[in-house]
Amino acid sequence: MSSEISFLALRLEGPLQSWGFDSQYNRRNTGLMPTKSAIAGMCCAALGWPRGSDKEQGFLTSFGTVRMTAIAIPKHRMKKEFPVRRLQDYHTVQNTKTADGKNKDCHITYRLYLTDASFGVLIEGASSLLKQIAGALSNPVWGIWLGRKNCIPSAPVFAGLKDNRDDAMRLLIGEKPIESFTRQEEVENFTEGRDSLPDAPVSFATERRLFSPRRVQTLP
Repeated sequence: MSSEISFLALRLEGPLQSWGFDSQYNRRNTGLMPTKSAIAGMCCAALGWPRGSDKEQGFLTSFGTVRMTAIAIPKHRMKKEFPVRRLQDYHTVQNTKTADGKNKDCHITYRLYLTDASFGVLIEGASSLLKQIAGALSNPVWGIWLGRKNCIPSAPVFAGLKDNRDDAMRLLIGEKPIESFTRQEEVENFTEGRDSLPDAPVSFATERRLFSPRRVQTLP
């Protein structure tokens, strides 16, 4: 393995997590795995890059070259696997605009979350980029969260940076074989994975949020 490639291990644990990729307006769903856009947003917050800034744009361009693997890590209580559930939260939003431009006093929305979930994320990419991210996650400029601002991590997100994939994987799953975990791997072409997620961030700017498709396969 080239010394210019490293592997960044992230630990995502918290009472609430939400990984949206296909929802907007009144109902905000969550996927069952962390999205690449959310991880990129977490990194931008840790680095302190303002939304829509040139620094953020440069980072997203670089981050588009990394390959991400998300791993669902079961939590156990009393020797039994603790189930992950979805929680629907009721929200009201004040002073929203209607289609005809009028002001609406109260607008009802619904937000979905995962409860008691735990994930490991492995990012493979250029060593210089991953070292920058590792430093930022260890001492973030702004707060970092698990998909939404009310989803606060209950454990340090940065788990380690290694030059070897197996060493980085051990930080997340120990000596257990990766084949025993449900995981979502980023792939390069249709023959390796037939699912596409619109979660590769191109821009987080408020007036021009833009995402491109990312090819993945979910195993087992």
